[in-house]
Amino acid sequence: MMKKIVLIGALVGALASCTATEQGTAIGAGTGAVIGGVVTNSWGGAAVGAVAGGLTGALIGHSVERRGYCVYRDRYGRRYEARCRY
Repeated sequence: MMKKIVLIGALVGALASCTATEQGTAIGAGTGAVIGGVVTNSWGGAAVGAVAGGLTGALIGHSVERRGYCVYRDRYGRRYEARCRY
């Protein structure tokens, strides 16, 4: 039952979103919630998965909005945006 509620919420959120960042956030949060809930079999795991997935989806969506820019990691693991290297 929990999986169905989370899945429906993720789909509705993704459909209602306008920008690529919002869509990435909604899809990431929904996917993270489903994975977190399934792996831990708890609401807490679903909540943590939703937050982690939402943040990741927002970063990916934001990088899509800025055409010609990509997300990279430096040698310390920090993320940054720069012009894409093709």
